[in-house]
Amino acid sequence: MDKIITANKDLHVTQIRELFWEYLHWANAKVNNEFGVNFEIETMLQADMQHLDKFMPPKGRLLLCYAQERLAGIACLKYLAPSIGEIKRMYVRPGNRKRGLGRALINQLLEEASQIGYERVRLDSARFMKEAHHLYLTTGFSEIEAYEGSEIPKEFQEHWVFMEMELRGRKGKDSDTVG
Repeated sequence: MDKIITANKDLHVTQIRELFWEYLHWANAKVNNEFGVNFEIETMLQADMQHLDKFMPPKGRLLLCYAQERLAGIACLKYLAPSIGEIKRMYVRPGNRKRGLGRALINQLLEEASQIGYERVRLDSARFMKEAHHLYLTTGFSEIEAYEGSEIPKEFQEHWVFMEMELRGRKGKDSDTVG
């Protein structure tokens, strides 16, 4: 049976670290192949782990997905600006793709964003992540220009896709905006 849980940074730190590490290695290999650039994976992992609070309530969420009781994916939401949340570290393990887990994670994250009070959600994604772009577009995201607060350095922004979704009218939206 598949399930999605809201992670607790103390109880789930091992699972969070495992998926962040795997995601960063996967992304680094793709970026290296496309652009000949390597990330400082250990530094990025340490920064994410040291700043897990940005993905925790009240303004953030960190979801873990399990497929048949095995860790399968992760999706994070953090505060970006007043009334705007940002999706980060969305990842489903390759052996669990094409099963609807990514869609389930994104839908749950959008519901959580709406409950928090975000009016819009943004994300960035490397251009080679075509399957992810299809998921985001079919969920209701639209492409936008690079946005302030994105962690993507200016020299790489031409190789990235930036997206946004308006949450107004989404089920579960009944709280005040986050400021």
